[in-house]
Amino acid sequence: MCLSSLLFFASFNMIVPELPAYLTSLGGAEYKGFIISLFTITALLSRPFSGKIADRLGRVPVMMAGSIVCFACSLMYPVLTSVAGFLLLRLIHGFSTGFTPTGQTAYLADIVPASKRGEAVGLLGTAGTLGMAGGPAIGGLLANQFGINAMFYCSSAFAILSVIIVANIKETLKEKHPISVALLKISKDDLFEPRVLVPCFIMVLCAYSYGTMLTVIPDFSVHVGIKNKGLLFTYFTVASLVVRLLGGKASDRWGRRAVLRISSLIIAIATLTMAFADSPLQLITGMALYGLGHGATSPTLLAWATDLSNARFKGRGIASLYIFMELGIGLGAFISGFIYGNQSSNFFVTFTVCSSLAALAFLHLTFSRSPVKIPS
Repeated sequence: MCLSSLLFFASFNMIVPELPAYLTSLGGAEYKGFIISLFTITALLSRPFSGKIADRLGRVPVMMAGSIVCFACSLMYPVLTSVAGFLLLRLIHGFSTGFTPTGQTAYLADIVPASKRGEAVGLLGTAGTLGMAGGPAIGGLLANQFGINAMFYCSSAFAILSVIIVANIKETLKEKHPISVALLKISKDDLFEPRVLVPCFIMVLCAYSYGTMLTVIPDFSVHVGIKNKGLLFTYFTVASLVVRLLGGKASDRWGRRAVLRISSLIIAIATLTMAFADSPLQLITGMALYGLGHGATSPTLLAWATDLSNARFKGRGIASLYIFMELGIGLGAFISGFIYGNQSSNFFVTFTVCSSLAALAFLHLTFSRSPVKIPS
């Protein structure tokens, strides 16, 4: 499953740094903010469905569905070369992350005891982070050396390899329901798991900055003189990789809240560093710090949400957290794209907003009284 996760995250991350310049070449420079926000809309809308299907039909079908979407969309980017076609593909592409991560985390929760959950999520996250680290670097290299279409085809190949691996994984859901139209009917109870409200609130505050990174960092890197945009994301993901295993184990030992206090504070400092950056070294430093904060935040929040979820509806609880993640990323992409407005003078305000939201998460974790309980 970890190898499949690595290939999946490499597939959709390898194209992200090159998409703003590609959209500009198609004549859609003013739509850069939609590159991530459209993606997150469908990812967000698909979460209730992926959670319900994972709980009733199985974890494996949900994982496969996301990778298949990734394969098909990457294959179609060289075909649909109009601005409208590109934006349509971004909208459809969002279903990939709406499904696969939900299935992966639910599967992991089935096979790992609660006392090891943080560490296990960290291991899975490590595989995904390796894909996130290698993907953009590979994508940037292919785009620069062989053209943008070579990058898209490589992304598609990685996705289909992920599908093949998942197809050979044993299903863990014990009580399966038959395929029916009822699976597509979503009630209000399917939309959100109230038990995970606090992790969801922290997630949306911290995920906002990630949407900003995906939208603004490619242009910011060019502004400070970094040519390979994918390489800059590699600094972020390598730093994230370093901390994921440690963060997972730490939350198992000292609690989710303690780790999240530190990680949200690091995110606030990192984005403030980027707000003042005017050289490659400063931007790289900010991205590396952000990787440390993000690397500890994601697995800890996933473990926390799994802790709090009803045992019969793990998929729903995990999907709820991912809904707020997509909401945060989408808002970050759209609002940051609007604030930035293709004006380099607006980088400061763009990243100051990110820092303020992460600081709010830190304050809530520090001064709110709701306890974090890890089940035995």
